[in-house]
Amino acid sequence: MIELKNVSLIIKHEKIIDNVSYRFIDNKIYGLQGRNGSGKSMLLSIIAGLTKPTAGSVQADGAMLFKDRDFPESIGALINTPGMINSMSGYDNLKLLAEIKNEIGDEEISAYMERFSLDPRSRKHVRSYSLGMKQKLGIIAAVMEHPHIILLDEPTNALDSRSIDVLNEVIKEEKAHGALVIVTSHDKEELQGISDIFLKMEDGKLHEEAK
Repeated sequence: MIELKNVSLIIKHEKIIDNVSYRFIDNKIYGLQGRNGSGKSMLLSIIAGLTKPTAGSVQADGAMLFKDRDFPESIGALINTPGMINSMSGYDNLKLLAEIKNEIGDEEISAYMERFSLDPRSRKHVRSYSLGMKQKLGIIAAVMEHPHIILLDEPTNALDSRSIDVLNEVIKEEKAHGALVIVTSHDKEELQGISDIFLKMEDGKLHEEAK
């Protein structure tokens, strides 16, 4: 569970997040729609513990972020551009990330890559990847360890239709495992097809809407 109470964020005198209060619960897929600059990416950054709000509180699984702990205990996130080491292969990037917790091994990493049509045996460096390939790698990094909280910011960017279908399958599987999933997009129709609860971000304010 994630609970936001009166969360605001001001950057250079501009209010990016405006007094947002909302409770996200486990085993749900939340679709968060909003145009570019509406505040949706910054809201995910706050939930992930990457950006401290100017005011308000964020509680994740009973712990207060920015006070009791810096980040949610179990989280996977793709926010803005996937952060990878360009001089390494896609597999080596995922392997390095997985070694932090040692919860999954080579087989799980390879299976996810193959599912998204990436070759785990390729020694091609990430700097040579297309935008779509980098996006797939970022999605895999966010979901491969089955975290309790999954944040996906515009995850369909640069993906082909088959990869979007695979992504939607994976999101539904993670929900079935009990995860709390938040997916953002500027495309309302795209979100309505996958989400249980539809939210809209407008000028820094968050509203729940009927699907």
